[in-house]
Amino acid sequence: MTGEEPPTTTIPTRWVGPLRVSGDAVEGEIEVPLATYETPLWPSVGRGARISRLIDGGIRTVSIGERMSRSTLFVADSAAIAHAAARQIEDRFGELAEVVTAGSRFARLEEIHPEVVGNLLFVRFALTTGDASGHNMVTNAADALMERILSWQLGLEYGSISGNYCSDKKATAVNGILGRGRSVVAEILIPHEIVRTRLRTDAAKVCDLVLRKNLIGSTIAGALRSANAHYANMLLAFYLATGQDAANIVEGSQGITSAENRADGLYFACTLPHLIVGTVGNGKHLPHVEYALERLGCREERAGGANARRLAALIAATVLCGELSLLAAQTNPGELMAAHVRYERRNGPRA
Repeated sequence: MTGEEPPTTTIPTRWVGPLRVSGDAVEGEIEVPLATYETPLWPSVGRGARISRLIDGGIRTVSIGERMSRSTLFVADSAAIAHAAARQIEDRFGELAEVVTAGSRFARLEEIHPEVVGNLLFVRFALTTGDASGHNMVTNAADALMERILSWQLGLEYGSISGNYCSDKKATAVNGILGRGRSVVAEILIPHEIVRTRLRTDAAKVCDLVLRKNLIGSTIAGALRSANAHYANMLLAFYLATGQDAANIVEGSQGITSAENRADGLYFACTLPHLIVGTVGNGKHLPHVEYALERLGCREERAGGANARRLAALIAATVLCGELSLLAAQTNPGELMAAHVRYERRNGPRA
């Protein structure tokens, strides 16, 4: 192969749906792009999408919050000095907020969370970042914030621009507690007849599986603020198709599936508390990404952050479709494997 041109690498991509979605960020029936080598994902999400179109309002999405964070690390001679510095930093929030605003048209400082460990001071800054996911925006802001704080002569020295208390691309509890990225809940109420005829199961079986598999199974596995079947599958496929930083599925896939057997049907919800996604920034200039974002309606003239909220809502709705379909299949012995074999036999060689 020396001297030869390498083959072009492309990830199989298909538009699935449409999904019927309603809520505070998106309304209507919209197809979504999924880039994946796990091709059975397309019909699985497609089954959930068909369910959504049978219900008034379809999948309802609620945007809970949004922010991006960067935790800086300072070093002091003692815990007492670090603690006193933390109090000063909190008291001078207004000055620090002005530093952020002066350095960016879009970034705004929302919260400061200090944490003292021995002689170390971690300061977690949370910012809103408009339509950007905000990785670079918060790092740039953190550089300026550290410079200003060090100029106050509080007995601190520079430790690191990132102290891992952020926490980026790691499965931690802090993101769910304090918030990082876009937090969205997607929910649907499916009449019992549709559960029976279209999902070939019933609400009681789905609820039992959500409890036994997602909650208890995840707990004994040591899952961290996470109880779901396979959020990562849909997230990665959507992230790759829309130019997101794929490594952020680490924290993005930390979410919780809920289910209730109600008199009027199966209530099913997916809570995704930290989706690190955006519609501008790195990777968004690529032709296939530009096409996908435009087709998704995420290139419209909207107030700051609205396009990214729309994208996050569509991602959450897509996760719900795939999660619902998989769990319904797993209530029936043999259905999951039979579906994989049947689909993959049509689409290429099997292992």
